Amino acid sequence: MFGWSIGKNSLLLGAFALVTAGVLAGTYQATREQIAEAERQAAAAALLEIIPRDQHDNDLLSDTLPVPQDALDTLGLRQSEAIHLARRDGRVEAVIVPAIAPDGYSGAIRMIVGVQRDGQIAGVRVLTHNETPGLGDKVDLKKSDWILGFHGRSLGNPSVEDWRVKKDGGAFDQFTGATITPRAVVNQVRRVLEFVDQNHAVLFEQALEDAPNNTAETAPESSENTGTTQ
Repeated sequence: MFGWSIGKNSLLLGAFALVTAGVLAGTYQATREQIAEAERQAAAAALLEIIPRDQHDNDLLSDTLPVPQDALDTLGLRQSEAIHLARRDGRVEAVIVPAIAPDGYSGAIRMIVGVQRDGQIAGVRVLTHNETPGLGDKVDLKKSDWILGFHGRSLGNPSVEDWRVKKDGGAFDQFTGATITPRAVVNQVRRVLEFVDQNHAVLFEQALEDAPNNTAETAPESSENTGTTQ
């Protein structure tokens, strides 16, 4: 009798586990498309902060190139990710390059950097980081406008040797009480500019027929930074 009771309880537990797994699987299937669409909208909003709608006429999300394998170390990436192309009348006017600064104070700092055809920065946004609240988190546009200081900069503005924070003799401000975080971001943005300069022909001479889609995004335009503080 005792053994039968244990067997019965085991069957009940097994049945409960199967039902629970089924419910979870069903919930996942039902929400997967909604989650994917929400992620797409968030990604599109981040791209539009750097290259607004009036500066391109293609779909930034789908018109992409893969990051070359030999550029992964330069950009701080572990695997190839998408470089987004901004076109007007078929001509690539700007690229948005993913990058990770691995040497933030509290770890990796993920960002995207928009670079125009003439080599000037269209914008930089930090997407995720673990920097200290009140100090290093000022790389987040929600916390500070420091990140906007990259707009219009290039490898010649300032000179390459001045692409450092002021504490290191460069041209860029650091934060009071926090130098490591802005130093990491400045250095990685410079590396992105060097990557774009070295690959300018490949990035900006993509024929329109190579683009998978030439329809403008349907995501709502956003002026609020999508970066998050962890």
